[in-house]
Amino acid sequence: KRNDRGSRRIFNSQSRFKMLSAVILTKNEEKNIRQCVESLTFCDEIIVVDDNSQDNTMEFAEKLSAKVFSRPLDNNFADQRNFGLTRASGDWVLFIDADERVSFSLRDEIQSEIKNPKSEIMGYRVKRVDHVFGKVLKHGDVGNFYEVRLAKKDSGKWERKVHEVWAVKGKVAELKNPLFHWAHSSFSEFTSAVNYYSTLHAEQKFKDGQRSSLLKILLWPKLKFINNYFMKLGFIDGTAGFVQAMIMSFHSFLAWSKLWLLQNRKASS
Repeated sequence: KRNDRGSRRIFNSQSRFKMLSAVILTKNEEKNIRQCVESLTFCDEIIVVDDNSQDNTMEFAEKLSAKVFSRPLDNNFADQRNFGLTRASGDWVLFIDADERVSFSLRDEIQSEIKNPKSEIMGYRVKRVDHVFGKVLKHGDVGNFYEVRLAKKDSGKWERKVHEVWAVKGKVAELKNPLFHWAHSSFSEFTSAVNYYSTLHAEQKFKDGQRSSLLKILLWPKLKFINNYFMKLGFIDGTAGFVQAMIMSFHSFLAWSKLWLLQNRKASS
């Protein structure tokens, strides 16, 4: 079979191999969606769950033969991903974000694993390689980041509103090849994202029963910087590593401060 761009599908419904679905969450990603989808042409189907984009994301995705669903995020990434799971028809599901790309080596590895599945393995962690400010970060907060992104459809659900995790029931292995992440093309975009995610992170902490204090607001951001820049060798990445460590420290400061404001607001209401 061929999609509208003429790219041959690797699998089909008559194949002896298991179907593979890809799920992408989007919001105003017209600058990224084409390259993201084009890195997924080896999948049987590509599903886009769009959070009411105001640009041409949905139109571009449809032209690329993706199945597009419009659904408000409502500040809950786990729910959005679980919705994508319900729409996937493959035995295996791969999750990536619009600013990520499946490398050729990762594509080949995924195909090989699905063609020759190991019965005890229910999912796979994938190593993400971050490109920040035009530089590959090999150390610090993102230097050795693995996350479950490929799993059997019915193996588990996504949990947590933010910094969500795929809680796969069963054995999880690691894939050797990387998923490329082009994060935050500008400093303002990076800080805007940190402000947004720190709000969700504070709400999740409150839900989990965590509470903030002056000591945590003062101490945790410093420890975060020390851990990322020194203990995790972020300094080796030069200026980009320093900026990354500083911004993530600022994220910690914002999250604990917003949690303190939230718990006080709840206490007085």
